[in-house]
Amino acid sequence: MDGARQVFSERGIAGTSLSDIVERSGAPRGSMYHYFPAGKEQLAEESTTAAGRMMASTISGLCATKGPAEALSVIVNFFRKQLVNSEYTAGCPVAAGALEGGEAPSAGHAAGDAFAAWEQILAAALWQHGMPKAKAEVLATTAVAAVEGAIIIARAQRSTTALDRVEKALLASVLTVE
Repeated sequence: MDGARQVFSERGIAGTSLSDIVERSGAPRGSMYHYFPAGKEQLAEESTTAAGRMMASTISGLCATKGPAEALSVIVNFFRKQLVNSEYTAGCPVAAGALEGGEAPSAGHAAGDAFAAWEQILAAALWQHGMPKAKAEVLATTAVAAVEGAIIIARAQRSTTALDRVEKALLASVLTVE
């Protein structure tokens, strides 16, 4: 599953073959068909779901222990490092599911569910830190959309400037409440 997430985040779902995933993961080809009998679409959906849950767990844990501002900084820094270390080839595996919904519609639905979960977790944390509920919901959606968009821009421009600016703007909004 990790190999699939990595390849999907780099090449997208349409640009990835099962052979690419087998090569990256080192798993026997037969095991792919055993665990994913519906093929690449099933693997894309399950990979997107798993990536979404992992990030939701991370966001939740960070918000609970460090607060929403620090959680946003840690998440942005994670993607910043991932982009730089991959020479700007790796993006967000959940976004790969969202962007390739035509090739794997179930991955698109899984991505939508993941984004909604992230928004709910952030909104709840912002509200718990004193932000009015409606404003917290707007800022949570803005944060998820801005970070995901900044990752795409960073890949295209081969620079983390967009992520740096998004982080600064989001922190300014969050820190006015904390």
